[in-house]
Amino acid sequence: MKIKQISFLFLITFLILNATWKSNDGNLNWDEYLGGADRNHYSELTQINPQNIAQLKVAWTYQTQDSGQMQVNPLIIDGILYGVTPTVQAFALDATTGKELWVFGEKLNSWASTSRGVSYWSEGDDKRILHTIGSYLYALDAKTGKPIPSFGENGQGRVDLHEGLPESAKKKFIISNTPGTIFEDLIIMPVRLTETADAAPGDIRAFSVKTGKLAWTFHTIPYPTEKGYETFPPNAYKNENVGAANNWAGMAVDKKRGILYVPTGAAAPDFYGGKRLGSNLYANCLLALNARTGERIWHFQTTHHDIWDRDLPAPPNLITVKKDGKLIDAVAQVTKQGYIFVFDRVTGTPIFPIKEMKAQKSNLEGEIAWKTQPVPTKPAPFARQAHTLTEKDISPFAENRVELIHRLKKYDTKPFAAPSKEGTVIFPGYDGGAEWGGAAADPKEGILYVNSNEMAWILNMVETPSEDALAHLPLGERIYTISCSSCHGKDKKGNPQSNFPSLMDIGKRLDRTAINNIITNGKGMMTGFNYLQSVEKQAVIDHLLGIEKQEASATTATAMPYMPFKSTGYHKFLDNKGLPAITPPWGTLNAVDLNTGKYLWQIPLGTEPLLKEKGLNVGSENYGGPVVTASGLLFIAATKDGQFRVFDKKTGQLLWETTLPAAAFATPSTYQVNGKQYIVMACGGTKLGAKKGNQYIAFALP
Repeated sequence: MKIKQISFLFLITFLILNATWKSNDGNLNWDEYLGGADRNHYSELTQINPQNIAQLKVAWTYQTQDSGQMQVNPLIIDGILYGVTPTVQAFALDATTGKELWVFGEKLNSWASTSRGVSYWSEGDDKRILHTIGSYLYALDAKTGKPIPSFGENGQGRVDLHEGLPESAKKKFIISNTPGTIFEDLIIMPVRLTETADAAPGDIRAFSVKTGKLAWTFHTIPYPTEKGYETFPPNAYKNENVGAANNWAGMAVDKKRGILYVPTGAAAPDFYGGKRLGSNLYANCLLALNARTGERIWHFQTTHHDIWDRDLPAPPNLITVKKDGKLIDAVAQVTKQGYIFVFDRVTGTPIFPIKEMKAQKSNLEGEIAWKTQPVPTKPAPFARQAHTLTEKDISPFAENRVELIHRLKKYDTKPFAAPSKEGTVIFPGYDGGAEWGGAAADPKEGILYVNSNEMAWILNMVETPSEDALAHLPLGERIYTISCSSCHGKDKKGNPQSNFPSLMDIGKRLDRTAINNIITNGKGMMTGFNYLQSVEKQAVIDHLLGIEKQEASATTATAMPYMPFKSTGYHKFLDNKGLPAITPPWGTLNAVDLNTGKYLWQIPLGTEPLLKEKGLNVGSENYGGPVVTASGLLFIAATKDGQFRVFDKKTGQLLWETTLPAAAFATPSTYQVNGKQYIVMACGGTKLGAKKGNQYIAFALP
């Protein structure tokens, strides 16, 4: 009898402990982009911990039928993983084996965009995957991968993301490569637009998850009766010479309060704002909107009248901080500049003071740079700033160091130096600082973890030739000079350091149909030129293939809104070996206590092959964010050296690393099925010169 009582008590104790263990692990799924609506890249799972991390092994791999860059943060719900291939086919896998369950979308041989994943919504047995291909948002049955006919019109299960935009934008380039944000029965969509004068307006729009119908719109370029209208020229809302101010990086939502937090990018065109004079609300803003109606609650503009392409690059983090003994629900926004802005989530009141710092005047005719720019007093920037650079900051590894010092002295490095013909240092560079991978956070402790690039770029402006000035050229060459040469070069040799490919001998790689599709729809990070007429596209193709007749054409090219100045393209400040021209570190990983605004630690992230053999830990450019867990770990890939690293989140100590089949420029996901915790990531490569890849790889304990 006593034995039975002891056994019974043991069973009860075991069940209680087991129940406690499960509750400590919290959500076993990774059911929203970046781990949750708070976008904190955080998991309460604890099975993988500092004591057993060295035992981590490959659990399964999945190979897509195509290859190329993948930025996907996959979702895992009830044992099913949902991801996207390099050519944006959605798929579902058994999350314990990697076995393919379904694939949606045809392999796109001639067009591809980057994708960061899908969204998931459910109501009872109705479970849906929301996925974008080109300008279309699809609703797929999560069980079968087939489009849901009742979503959208014509039974195709899709909605055109041009829906709700003004007539002037109906044929303009628009895609979405970041998952939409789910709130109740709505999906609020981020969109990617061109960054030139032909850009569509970046209206924030919510659609019904059930029907696909437009639910509400917030105009980021305000209409005459809306607050902020006076911050643009009077006709800007008509999409005349001005566009964008879009959210492309994704959003966060406080589901309890029903508040949507939307970071927006620059107004278009980039770099020259003479046709959009004013502070340009609601470009470069963190917007707090009513998630049900789209009404503005509060906003803060992080860059006034942006002429540096300082888009807010990632969703904000919803965390709780302790200030003056009081707990405050806060929202933290990382930036390309390396700043962290922290606000009271409800009121928009800054947690740390923000100062308006004097900015430089522009010497470009017609441009009026804003007089001041906001800078938070805390935390300090997690990336160095252009105005701190001196000749001492030129890399000691550069063989042409003297030349680089001479070049640096020629460029403008003053705080908020305006773009100029002479050259302006953009540092941190166009990608950041912080980039689309975003920051991880321990939401209860108020600690933010952000990886950062330390790459300087040079911005040079030139006068734009008018259509009349180019009248002596054939039509295709005229259009190429106006629209393509900034990225691919006048000589068509491209810019490998910025991932702009050479177009020399393109006819040996692609046929006319494939080239036409790329011109129309874009490819990768290139936006499409759908506004061009068919005859114009064919003329450009003739020019690229070297078969265009050299006499001038009487045909007038479709007019893109004329801007008197344009950038010469995207140029990194590199030494003669292709390494960053400034001193290391060239990439960092940072832990910031947002309760105090102080840094807990900062370490180099990544290695450079040319210097690794010398034992130098200099860091490298990195794309894709970290994941943190309640067990005290920080997981991150992101670097071009193809490593997957695990750190102690409290100290920054490297605990474990392994080499991936290809670099993973994506944020991992972690989940638990049948009592086993996994960590999975997409290994796509291609960026920064890394080799192509096509694998999803999952790790677990033996």
